[in-house]
Amino acid sequence: MIVMQPVLETYAPDGFALWPVAGVEPFGFLPLSGELSPAEVGSAVMRITDCNDIDPDGDRPPRPADAHGSFLHGLLTLGHLFAAGGLRVTDTSTGVAFLPGCCDGLEDWRDWYRLIDDGGPLGFGHAPVSPVAERFGDTVRLTVNAEQSDSPVIELSVTALRDLLAGAERDLAEFLALAADWASRHLPDHRAPVTAALARLVGLPAPGIPPEG
Repeated sequence: MIVMQPVLETYAPDGFALWPVAGVEPFGFLPLSGELSPAEVGSAVMRITDCNDIDPDGDRPPRPADAHGSFLHGLLTLGHLFAAGGLRVTDTSTGVAFLPGCCDGLEDWRDWYRLIDDGGPLGFGHAPVSPVAERFGDTVRLTVNAEQSDSPVIELSVTALRDLLAGAERDLAEFLALAADWASRHLPDHRAPVTAALARLVGLPAPGIPPEG
């Protein structure tokens, strides 16, 4: 069985105290779905926020003085949001896992549709580990590390990949719903903008917030 999951790259949240977070494995991956505990949602929001914790420049307002507003400032004001991670594909029958690379980000998950529609290869990293996805007719080949001639691979049909992407989108939508509920309890003063920012990151409608226009 082949499984696809949207994931965030994680690190140990040493000393973080702005809201409850889960203990996570450093340099691991946290799958995003509707099955996360509140503490895991807190870890995901922390990680996404930290990826965008960039000091303001001349085009952005200064950081607020309060701790929550200061930490959330990049997430709420940057034009282009980034989150370390992407889509993880695992062949449960062989144990082979195709992981997001160093040049990958969760915000780019829709690039996988280019592989289906245009057929051009997708590269997700560079040496020493270069994950590559390629289409050959009706077959998609995922090479775990193109730097190695004997790299493990996962092969699946284009139709199966499209189904997996639809499942990944559902997982992201369910995560957004959880995050909106989580924010109403842990970030009540920032619920709407945080929910909108997370939705903008993954390119999906923000739950509970009417679309503009």
